[in-house]
Amino acid sequence: MLSYQHAYHAGNFADVHKHLTLYAVIDHLLRKDSAITYIDTHAGRGLYPLDAEETARLGEYRQGVARLWQGRAGLAEDPLLGAWLAALADVQAGSGLDRYPGSPWWLARRLRPQDRLRLFELHPGEHGHLAGQELPENARRIHGDGLAGLLKGLPVSTPRLCVLIDPSYERKAEYGEVAEAVLQAMRKARHALMLIWYPLLPAGRHRALLEGLRDGGLRKIWRSELTLAPPGEEDGMYGSGMLVVNPPWGLELRLEDAMAFVSPLLGEACRHRGDWWVEE
Repeated sequence: MLSYQHAYHAGNFADVHKHLTLYAVIDHLLRKDSAITYIDTHAGRGLYPLDAEETARLGEYRQGVARLWQGRAGLAEDPLLGAWLAALADVQAGSGLDRYPGSPWWLARRLRPQDRLRLFELHPGEHGHLAGQELPENARRIHGDGLAGLLKGLPVSTPRLCVLIDPSYERKAEYGEVAEAVLQAMRKARHALMLIWYPLLPAGRHRALLEGLRDGGLRKIWRSELTLAPPGEEDGMYGSGMLVVNPPWGLELRLEDAMAFVSPLLGEACRHRGDWWVEE
C-alpha cells in the first residue's frame, strides 16, 4: 500500500517528538570523530512547506511545532531545545515559521565529510519530491523498500551506524515486520544505534513491535512516549512512541529535561514517559 503521504501530518506533535530525539542522538554521535553511516528507511519528502495544500488541509503543525515556535524564547533555557529551534530557524524562508524539515534534512545538515547518508523512499511521488531536494554529495536517495535496503546494505563500511525507522503503519503487519527487520539488522551490526518511531493508537497494535523486540533478545532499549491524552479518550492517534536501541549514555536525561519544557506547550493533558523497555 502506497497511499500514505506524510505531508498531511508534517510538523505535528509526533514529528516534534521524533526529530528532537533524532537531533539529540546525532549530538551524542558527533562527539567522536569516527565516521557514521546514517540510514533513513522511510525518508519522505525531506522538506514540507506549511502552506502546501496537503499540509494546510489538516494543519496539524499548529498543535505541534507552531506551539514550540511561538514559545521559543522560553524554551532556549534548555540547551537541546535551544539548539533544535535554532536549526529550525535556519530552514525558514523568512522570519516566520513557513517550512518544516523532515528527517532527511535533520540528518543531512549535520553530515561531516567522513559520514554517509542513505535515504530510502518507496512511494514514487514522495521520492520525486525528495529527488528535488538539495543534499550533500555524501547523501544518496534510493527509490526502494527501506527495510529490505537496510538489510541488504549491512554491514556498512564506517565504524558506526545510526538507523531511523519510521513507517506509516497503515498495515497491521508492519509492526511485526519492523521488529523482525531490526532483529535481523542487529545480528549483522550489533553496534548499531537504531531509532524506531511508532504511533500510539487505541487498538494498541504497537505492542506487537515492543514484544517482538523483547522476545527477540534485545536487552538495551530506551522507550520514550509522548501522549496528548490518556488511552481511550481519542479516536485516533493519542500519542507518539520512540524506541532507541543501544542509546548513547546520557541521552535519556537530556530528553527528559527537554520534554519537561515541551509537554506543557502541547496541552494540559500532555505527558512524557521515558523508561527502559528491557532492563540491562
